[in-house]
Amino acid sequence: MNPETKLEELLIDAEADDEVVQHTPPAVSRPWLLLLGLILVALNLRPALSSMSPLLSEVSNSLGLSAAKAGLLTTLPVLCLGLFAPTAPILARRFGAERVVLGILLTLAAGIVLRSSFGEVGLFAGSLLAGASIGIIGVLLPGIVKRDFARQAGTMTGVYTMALCLGAALAAGATVPLSRYFGDSWSIGLGFWIVPALVAALFWLPQVGQKQGAHQVAYRVKGLLRDRLAWQVTLYMGLQSSLAYIVFGWMPSILIGRGLSATEAGLVLSGSIIVQLASSLVAPWLATRGKDQRLAIVVVMVLTLGGLFGCLYAPLDGLWGWAILLGLGQGGTFSLALTLIVLRSRDSHVAANLSSMAQGIGYTLASMGPFAVGLVHDWSGGWAAVGWIFAVLGVGAIVAGLGAGRAMYVDVRSEKV
Repeated sequence: MNPETKLEELLIDAEADDEVVQHTPPAVSRPWLLLLGLILVALNLRPALSSMSPLLSEVSNSLGLSAAKAGLLTTLPVLCLGLFAPTAPILARRFGAERVVLGILLTLAAGIVLRSSFGEVGLFAGSLLAGASIGIIGVLLPGIVKRDFARQAGTMTGVYTMALCLGAALAAGATVPLSRYFGDSWSIGLGFWIVPALVAALFWLPQVGQKQGAHQVAYRVKGLLRDRLAWQVTLYMGLQSSLAYIVFGWMPSILIGRGLSATEAGLVLSGSIIVQLASSLVAPWLATRGKDQRLAIVVVMVLTLGGLFGCLYAPLDGLWGWAILLGLGQGGTFSLALTLIVLRSRDSHVAANLSSMAQGIGYTLASMGPFAVGLVHDWSGGWAAVGWIFAVLGVGAIVAGLGAGRAMYVDVRSEKV
């Protein structure tokens, strides 16, 4: 089978329920409304993460947070991505995927209100609630796409990814200007992102009444936690994600520490994220043209490290060039991590289980990176020492990627229960 065809067919399955596979999808009466709803929901899967970082220094000063607490604030939502994602299939089986998406959108909106309006306690509680909500919705949407747009799975995956990246870029670039417009209020800047969440919930409401009508067949995959290749894929996912969430959580603060204004720092982050759109589409296509993915992994990781070190140490005159380099690298690292899950799996059921392992354990591991940056900054009083964290995570990702990029399958098989 053509690797691109396999990628299109299985990427959606990678985040689906690891126990249940849906068959005989019901007809969609108004596909345009479902498509609009999916785009609006996907737009909300990153603003709660990327909107905080441009205002992190201001929020910390306002509430008297130490760098360690600020690090925990950037870590908490990422940790929740890994911890709460496995609950999505359970909730979907109990209540239906559409109802869960609607309910969790409202939970996400509640988390945004909490973190922007109720001081330090609300800040941390709201961040936890927002991260948990994003983790759950992120698992459910691909399954809905697989069921209702099976013939356009590849196109819809691209639309979904672009909407996700666009939401991240908009929040990174617009949060500070919004807070300035409303009287230098960081709480309004953060709280604004309840608006797209409620709009998405409104447009998603018609989907709640849709019939599920699917025949279910249960599969079991055993031995994944004992497989070396599975752990290499998981470590690559986790280590590259750790660098990504350090950028989400700390890059604006690093740039502000180097002399940029909060608005300028947010725009640099936003621009870097937008660049990811290109490499996230191109990198998997190029990677499947060779005998394996090891060279592609090394290239995108070198680009990522080059961009990180350039943003941290190089003269500010060339900052935008380094930000673009960083975006090209990180768009490729993330899309290759998803590609590895597919290419290292013999079938969709193994891919679903490998995805659950790689994202659940990987995102939990990834959450340690932003926290470590906060601790190192608090200990050193500056940002220069953070380069060591970049180096350790980057080299670790390359080592894991060289193992995960080999042309072979994880040594497990799926079987009917």
